[in-house]
Amino acid sequence: MSAADNAHRFEFTSIDGSEKLPLDVWRGRPVLVVNTASFCGYTPQYRDLEALWQRYRERGLVVLGVPSNDFGQQEPGSATEIKQFCETNYAVDFPMAQKCRVIGGAAHPFYRWVAESLGEAGTPRWNFHKYLIAPDGELAGTWPSSVAPGDRRITGEIDKMLPPQG
Repeated sequence: MSAADNAHRFEFTSIDGSEKLPLDVWRGRPVLVVNTASFCGYTPQYRDLEALWQRYRERGLVVLGVPSNDFGQQEPGSATEIKQFCETNYAVDFPMAQKCRVIGGAAHPFYRWVAESLGEAGTPRWNFHKYLIAPDGELAGTWPSSVAPGDRRITGEIDKMLPPQG
């Protein structure tokens, strides 16, 4: 499959606007893309996302947080406020993108592609929806907000994509 047909054709911008975050830079590695929000009942999942990042980063996993204000207006802050909140409250060290839309016609192109690929049922329904991109850029899994980042359904898929530990 060509890059035109998978997630590697998309890019985000870092939360501070200083750099592009093209998904193809992580070709060959699994990427967990999660739409986030600072004032949501699921916000403590930042802690779990950071733990997942720390657990698997040396083996190749990338966690990418994508702040969005699409659900319940639960991410109203500026990029600086969001970054500070994540670092101060959850010691977030994984890459974070600039805030963007994740649903509807104005959604970031990655999320429009997900909607086209998976249909309406595959679009985020709330904050902290998770998409696992396989090393080849294919969508390998999707989990709703209620599935914690450390859930075996997610870690099991990640484990299949990474070299053995040791």
